[in-house]
Amino acid sequence: MRSPTPRQWTGIALAAVALPALTATAWPLLVFLRGLLPDDLPIGRILLGAALVAVLVIAAALIRAQRRTSFRLWWLILAAWAVAIGAVAGMVVLIWLVLGTPGLDLPTDLSPRALDAIATRAFAVVAGLGGVALLVIHYRRQRTTEADAVRAEAANVRAELAAEREVAKLFTDTFDSASDKLGSEHAAVRLAGVHALARLADEAPEGREDLVQMVIDVLCAYLRVPYTPSPDDPSEQPDRPVLPPVSPTTAVGLGPLHGTAPDEARREKQQAAQEERRRRGLEFASFREVRHTIIRIIGNHLREPTRWRGKNYDFTGVVFDGGDLHGAVFSAGTVGFGGAEFSGGTVDFGGAEFSGGRVDFGRAKFSGGTVNFGRARFTGGEVSFHRAEFTSGTVNFGRARFIRGEANFDRARFFGGTVGFGRAKFFGGTVGFGGAEFSGGTVDFNRARFTSGTVGFGGARFFGGTVDFGRAEFSGGEVSFHGARFTGGRVDFGRAEFFGGTVDFGRAEFFGGTVGFGGARFFGGTVDFGRARFTGGEVSFEDVSGTCPNGLVEAIERAESVVALPEHWQRTAESRGKEGAPETSADAPDH
Repeated sequence: MRSPTPRQWTGIALAAVALPALTATAWPLLVFLRGLLPDDLPIGRILLGAALVAVLVIAAALIRAQRRTSFRLWWLILAAWAVAIGAVAGMVVLIWLVLGTPGLDLPTDLSPRALDAIATRAFAVVAGLGGVALLVIHYRRQRTTEADAVRAEAANVRAELAAEREVAKLFTDTFDSASDKLGSEHAAVRLAGVHALARLADEAPEGREDLVQMVIDVLCAYLRVPYTPSPDDPSEQPDRPVLPPVSPTTAVGLGPLHGTAPDEARREKQQAAQEERRRRGLEFASFREVRHTIIRIIGNHLREPTRWRGKNYDFTGVVFDGGDLHGAVFSAGTVGFGGAEFSGGTVDFGGAEFSGGRVDFGRAKFSGGTVNFGRARFTGGEVSFHRAEFTSGTVNFGRARFIRGEANFDRARFFGGTVGFGRAKFFGGTVGFGGAEFSGGTVDFNRARFTSGTVGFGGARFFGGTVDFGRAEFSGGEVSFHGARFTGGRVDFGRAEFFGGTVDFGRAEFFGGTVGFGGARFFGGTVDFGRARFTGGEVSFEDVSGTCPNGLVEAIERAESVVALPEHWQRTAESRGKEGAPETSADAPDH
């Protein structure tokens, strides 16, 4: 049996106080009413009959009741009647006390009018008690309805939790089964596991983004598993007949040459080796297809507005020898290619959009094949190539757009292959090549447009290869070569146009290689060579047009190497030199 609640204890205390007070208050009224009744009225029988009727009513209620709560309802009604009667009696006593406790004039007999008044008031009392009973019933019904609603809501919550647990259990079972397939010895089974995991992520319950992330983590972990290099191509080592050795002899009509058995054994050994290489090649191709399928599935989901967007992708240290991520949208989360190696094949990021979050290619190695960022859009977030190494192959940023956000090539090393930014547009955000090394290969900014934002080559070192800014357009923003060192190779600004923004060559050092500004146009903005040093190599400004850049003439005056200037800039330099030369007096003695 449950103990009473605090509310119930409060009700019991109020009833314990009110019932004695009601009895004490109503007892004189009962005596008064008893005096008004006729002497021959059988009061005892009436009270006994009323009591028996009440017992019968209670018995009928108990018989018809289907729940214990119905019996309690009658007790609530009786308690409510007692409270109502007590309230009325209390008000009567209060009024009687306010009026000064006047005496009562007891009538000697009851007139018909008095009896009618008593009957009217009796009906009013009964109606009042009925109203009180109805209020209790409605209150009880409301409480029951609310309790049923609470129980139904609790049942729904329990059902939802049970359904979620069932879905989670089913997801876990399916996930375990699909994950086990990734460890199979057969590539076909692994492919089935990859597709099962992808479908599982698509069908994950709403709001359970953690389950989608878990599937992505497993697929990325498979790619991070150490990757066996491709075996030698059997076609590179064609079968060659094994001829027996020829020994010099003077005998005529010799029989068959000896050594046939060892030659057969050698031939069989070579055939077995070729079969083994062929088998390894097929096995490698089949498992490489599993890796490419994972990359293709990720790319397919990132091209569409699916739940795969905005998640974290960890490709740290992955070896890429192909993969299709063209048009993928990296809108949030973190995508890590740190330490990854692009060693062959084609990895396509063409048309991809980097609009949020962080994509990290830090310390990645581009050592072969082709990595294509053509027409990619860098519109937000951060893309980092910090300390990346470009040693061979081709990395293409042609027609890429750097609109906002940050692209970081700080301390990257370009010493092989081709990195192309041809026709790329830099009109927002920050692109940094600070401290980068250009020691080989070709880096192409041909026809690139720098219209806003900041592009920094501060502290970069050009000592090999070719960096081409031919026909580039500097019309806004800031491009900084402050402190850059040109010690070798070729840097070409041929036919570039400087007509807006700021291009800073302050403190740059030219002491090797070739730097050419042939045919460039300087018609606006600010181009500054303040404190630049020309100590070696070849720097050419031939066929340029427009205004001489700030600080260039002063830098040439201090130059230790030959700097080719156009005629109108040479005249400006000569006139400034004459103005600064000391005058010699005609009367000065000869020595």
